Amino acid sequence: MSSALLTRARAGDHDAFAELVDPFRRELHLHCYRLLGRLADAEDAVQETLLAAWRGLPEFEGRASVRGWLYRIATHRCLNAIRDAGRRPPLAPMPPFEAPEPTRHHEVPWVQPYPDTLLPEPAYLRREQVELAFVEALQQLPPRQTAALVLCDVLGFPLAEAAELLDTTPTAVKGTLQRARSTLRTRATQPPPADSPAERDLTERFAAAFVADDVDAVIALLTDDAWLAMPPAPHQYVGTAAIAGFLRASAGWRAGRRYTRLPARANGQPAFALYLDAAPAGLVVLTLDGDHVAGVTRFMDDTLYPWFGLPASHR
Repeated sequence: MSSALLTRARAGDHDAFAELVDPFRRELHLHCYRLLGRLADAEDAVQETLLAAWRGLPEFEGRASVRGWLYRIATHRCLNAIRDAGRRPPLAPMPPFEAPEPTRHHEVPWVQPYPDTLLPEPAYLRREQVELAFVEALQQLPPRQTAALVLCDVLGFPLAEAAELLDTTPTAVKGTLQRARSTLRTRATQPPPADSPAERDLTERFAAAFVADDVDAVIALLTDDAWLAMPPAPHQYVGTAAIAGFLRASAGWRAGRRYTRLPARANGQPAFALYLDAAPAGLVVLTLDGDHVAGVTRFMDDTLYPWFGLPASHR
């Protein structure tokens, strides 16, 4: 960091401040998303972080890195947001048809997908640390455990520095981290390499069968213990029989109307946007395992489309 740049920023130079913080904006947004699980909440937290940083420049002496300073502000903003707002799930949409009884209920229906176009440079990321299942698992930890695990295990902050960021001691962070690691549970999958021919082929075959209501073809591409979730609705269907029952009920309600689709990517995973009668009908994110689909998460939230650069209608 240039001391001259910091001096200019302290003197009220907005361009110097932007030059100081802009290199970290993307990774801060992803950090806030990991802690909060929602795109707009992450955006709000980043804006509050940058405003607090601008106002706090006179107290920043430059002994710590700008990156660490910003992460400290952002982490506390996110923890405050969780404490103030709680984990209230959004209003669950009701299916317009008689749906089968779900297998189980989704524990974190507020989580949204993250557009790959917003991710920082791949060199900063490991795929398993942005995948949807990982973000959902983080939401089920106590907030300070989530913060400690993300700071240390994902971002690589040393224990002592993470303690400074969290205003606590290294011993306390170590204990919090151990509890988080012992609790965190994600299902291990072996997806094809991102954007590989194998990934593209499996995604295309599944999407084509899905929009054509070819339930048998969809089921043939699923693992035996695959699941279907539809956030913000809490319903989940687990296993091929349960998923087939739901898909057939849904297809029957549409009475022959067919979807159209557009490709997308979310959380480092393949995805596609659905349209029914040209209107948005859900963003589908696929969890792949080998040459099968292990999970289908269909986000029933039209506000997601602008985040992914998707049009408001498509025929």
